Amino acid sequence: MALTIKPIRPERPDFAGEVLGIDLAKGVSPETATAIEAGMDRFAVLVLPNQVIDDDQQYAFSQHFGPMEQATGDIAQRDQRRLPMHINDVSNLDKDGRVLERDDRRRLFNIGNMLWHSDSSFKPTPAKYSLLSARSIPSEGGNTEFADMRAAWDTLDAKTQAECRDLVCEHTQLHSRGLLGFTEFTPEERLKWQPVAQRLVRRHPRTGRLSLYLSSHAGAIRGWPVPEARMFLRDLTEHATQREFVYSHTWRQWDLVIWDNRVVMHRARRYDDRQVRDMHRTTVADSAPTLEQVA
Repeated sequence: MALTIKPIRPERPDFAGEVLGIDLAKGVSPETATAIEAGMDRFAVLVLPNQVIDDDQQYAFSQHFGPMEQATGDIAQRDQRRLPMHINDVSNLDKDGRVLERDDRRRLFNIGNMLWHSDSSFKPTPAKYSLLSARSIPSEGGNTEFADMRAAWDTLDAKTQAECRDLVCEHTQLHSRGLLGFTEFTPEERLKWQPVAQRLVRRHPRTGRLSLYLSSHAGAIRGWPVPEARMFLRDLTEHATQREFVYSHTWRQWDLVIWDNRVVMHRARRYDDRQVRDMHRTTVADSAPTLEQVA
């Protein structure tokens, strides 16, 4: 079967596609990877069902799309880690495979994944693609929602677009976790997650389309009073996450979902976290800090 990519929802033929005719366990050719990247340019979110792969196979596939990130965005110490540093552990498990206790610091920090965000926007060079593999899923809940930030930009009124165009925001996980009341950071973590600057409006390097670049990590706009900046960012986020702009993915075991963090926000949804939810993420880094990219 030849590789095909089709829209998941006919009413939104340009956002969220399903990829068929591919088996990542067998590896992919550069030509196939190029076709997938072209699909990403159109759909921004791609679902590859029934990809029974291990971490090495997932990482090898991810490398087709650019330099890889290390998993430095969580608070697990090295001796607490279940997975190697090149794999993000997006699960509710400790290093021995047991479900984290309700008051475990790692679990409380990870609740922040339920806020709308863009992966690694708190890093000077943020993420390009995220690739998330569902190894084990709960019996219900735990969907991931994706918001199309291209459509969010296109539907802003001209006055608001002009106001946004040259703004620079400051992103940090200290802000996003603080929104939920998680403020118990070590001095090392506070130093590690000092605010970084990101453009509010980005231009996709291949398609040329503009999009909003929002995230729960964004807590300030340079040159603006903080309360005014946070209210403005909240208004933009409410606009960008209207249901018409959102695709909600119901996970099946061995789904692999890829999304473009440059044009998509996402969030996890609640589930019974007494059940195992084991998700492994590889992350492709962007080409440069957003302030160094074409505006």
